[in-house]
Amino acid sequence: MALARGKMKKNLCDSYIKYVVQPNIDGDLDHAYQTYLDMNKAHVLMTCKQGIISKETAKKLLEGTQEMAKMGDKPTFYMDPKNEGTYFNIEKYLNSLVGIEIGGQLHTARSRNDLMSAIGRVDVRRVYFELCEKVNGLRRALLDIARKNEDAVMSGYTHLQPSEPITFAHYCSAIANALERDYRRLAAAFATINLCPLGGGSMGSTTWDIDRDYVSGLLGFDAPLNNSIDCVASRDYMVEILSANAMLGNTITRMCQDFYVWVTPDYGYLEVDDSVAVSSSIMPQKKNPITLEYGKAKGSVAAGFLANALNILKGTPYTNTCDAVELGRVIFPAMEDMIGLLCMLIDTVNTLTVNKERMAKTALKNFCTVTELANTLVRHDHISFREAHEVLARIVDYMITHGKFANEITTVEVNKFMAEECHGKQSSLTNEEIQTALDPVKNAMSKKIKGGTAPCEVERQLNVLAQVLAEDEKVLAQRKACVAKAKETLEAAVAEVING
Repeated sequence: MALARGKMKKNLCDSYIKYVVQPNIDGDLDHAYQTYLDMNKAHVLMTCKQGIISKETAKKLLEGTQEMAKMGDKPTFYMDPKNEGTYFNIEKYLNSLVGIEIGGQLHTARSRNDLMSAIGRVDVRRVYFELCEKVNGLRRALLDIARKNEDAVMSGYTHLQPSEPITFAHYCSAIANALERDYRRLAAAFATINLCPLGGGSMGSTTWDIDRDYVSGLLGFDAPLNNSIDCVASRDYMVEILSANAMLGNTITRMCQDFYVWVTPDYGYLEVDDSVAVSSSIMPQKKNPITLEYGKAKGSVAAGFLANALNILKGTPYTNTCDAVELGRVIFPAMEDMIGLLCMLIDTVNTLTVNKERMAKTALKNFCTVTELANTLVRHDHISFREAHEVLARIVDYMITHGKFANEITTVEVNKFMAEECHGKQSSLTNEEIQTALDPVKNAMSKKIKGGTAPCEVERQLNVLAQVLAEDEKVLAQRKACVAKAKETLEAAVAEVING
């Protein structure tokens, strides 16, 4: 049976078939074949319930559809691009099974426009769930490595210059907090994704007495979209995901950049596992942290996907257009790219070696503790912090000029520059008190205020993060369970009609 192309008297040109139709079919075959069939099942059940088609017609349509469903994730029949796309190929094959008199009734009270909008949401939802799971996987990996390294004292950095002592656990807590917010944005998108467009028709609804709530429930949606134009025009759920994805990518690139610096031999704070590194074809000493490099690149690419989506939609009429359909070429690669990246980073974090000794040794010498020595001068000698700051700035300059380290500061240097900066005053500090102030371990362990670096406070942070993560995982599991339950309900209703 030849495909009816409406009022068109000529076949589609070869270039459109090659560059648009065939890629769209290939994309559908990656993830959408069974989704098309589920849409058909739900629509048949609804139109039968509403008396739009007979029970006998519904039974034959569902029997044919179930036969097609048994083929698996991809059809065994040929998807001919000359038929304009996946939908018409599926319709044509169904008609070959049940006859056009029966098969031709399937499309009553719907349009390709609302159908394709619904398919897009269901397929995006499926990948979205996986993306959410992988974000949570990275969050959990960071919590695990943090708990193992609450005593790993290291120099913190601002402007890539030594700032103040922290712990590696404290740093991991910072990234985990950022990822928690990234996940919150991603999780919030579900309310926008999980709305059903079916029933919107081409854009102007329908005069058929359909039950949109029933179809919505069978497909695992929370509710139908409220306006028929919005049913076929809305793609903001994709932009919302892409926006959250881009911000997630930004967090990841910043973490990867820090790790990238810290795994260099010159720092030596971290070492990536051999399983996430590569060597050089010429330099035997090389151990390149390849997953971190890809993390920096792929995390940045996420922003490009968002820009592409915004540019596609810009100026698009608020109705159904093929411009919006092109977003499918953006949303799936964006999510799948991020899922792959998250998998690699989970493997990287889970196998990371933390060199606590190297961290502590560097922090002892690189002047990251002198802020606390300034604080100690303020407490003991009752000078202003600005005066203490100037004293320590002079001391640091002197020590560096003379090739000395922070832990070599004594009362001699303190009193010399305090006298010059503070009108001849002498400090009451002893060498022991100076060394206590300059001890990076004591420094980091003493900051017990909320948000601080002390192990007891970091432990509190990690406990809060773990509680939120557990709740996020619970809600995600509930959402997936609701969708799975809807699929069971759909199949049970199909079986009831067929077995009638």
